[in-house]
Amino acid sequence: MKQAGFPLGILLLFWVSYVTDFSLILLIKGAALSGTDTYQSLVNRTFGFPGYLLLSVLQFLYPFIVDPENLLIGRHFIIVLSTVVFTLPLSLYRDIAKLGKISLISTVLTTLILGIVVARVVSLGPHIPKTEDAWIFAKPNAIQAVGVMSFAFICHHNCFLVYSSLEEPTVAKWSHIIHVSTLISVFISILFATCGYLTFTGYTEGDLFENYCRNDDLVTFGRFCYGVTVILTYPIECFVTREVIANVFFGGNLSSVFHIIITVVIITMATLVSLLIDCLGIVLELNGVLCAAPLIFIIPSACYLKLSEEPRTHSDKIMSCVMLPIGAVVMAVGFVMAVTSPQDCSHGQEMFYCSLDNFSLTNISISRFQLTTQLSILNVSIFQ
Repeated sequence: MKQAGFPLGILLLFWVSYVTDFSLILLIKGAALSGTDTYQSLVNRTFGFPGYLLLSVLQFLYPFIVDPENLLIGRHFIIVLSTVVFTLPLSLYRDIAKLGKISLISTVLTTLILGIVVARVVSLGPHIPKTEDAWIFAKPNAIQAVGVMSFAFICHHNCFLVYSSLEEPTVAKWSHIIHVSTLISVFISILFATCGYLTFTGYTEGDLFENYCRNDDLVTFGRFCYGVTVILTYPIECFVTREVIANVFFGGNLSSVFHIIITVVIITMATLVSLLIDCLGIVLELNGVLCAAPLIFIIPSACYLKLSEEPRTHSDKIMSCVMLPIGAVVMAVGFVMAVTSPQDCSHGQEMFYCSLDNFSLTNISISRFQLTTQLSILNVSIFQ
């Protein structure tokens, strides 16, 4: 919302969700036309080994292109501990269907986080100063916003794994599941984006939780829930990365020993990245434009256009012809913009309005009594 402009951002969210819905169904249609059952085999059958290799690189990279002085409560220690205790054991599963209940827990926690963000737009929003350009229709960084949105909706790299886990996998059943899932996802995304932006407008960080003050106990609970959702969701991403390695180097089959070794290597590499980088915004942008954009916009469209024998006027072909060049633009321009004008990042520092002195500077036009009352509400009543 901050990058695109609030009205345009809402429209772009709907558009990206529609494209996601369409391209996920397009992948399964392409698989049916080519007689394949994985994303890699589909691209290999369509574009040969070069396409297969490119897709493998994109799928492999996707999961990676994501402090107090006391060591025991520092982010590095917590990241390593949670990885060893939770993420690694869950990532060792061989059957993705077993992660279904875990994903359900993650969905419930996401709902709790959403409730916290909605509650804070009412209780905290009126006390945060609004930026002057908060409500203009569009901003020049809209393409960067599309990259972040693409990251939010990307699931193409594991859609075949999910499709094959259905009891009766058919295109019709898959289409129904995708329509419902995408509709729910865009509803949640719009609520998150709208409530977050309404609260902080131009001060919105790439990681929304960075905008809230540290003494907000309710938001601290939300941060904990978010950490748990990441722990529970990452094993699915690891599953895809491991499958890519198995397909490229081991003919699709891994022994028990290599299964453990490769999983440990993947988790270790991803953990090192998370220890070195603390700015979520730039991670979302780069991952969105470099990996999510081609996986959503370009590759499904290219495969379907080459495989389908439908006439050029067919709706699927028209949509594919539109998606492919748009994806190329988002990928190229988005990357340049992400490098030249990245999102702001607080690097763990509290926002200025969390300080009494700084907050008073934003309210010099009101009376001393009003200022005292508002500060009392902000720093005491809201966070109790």
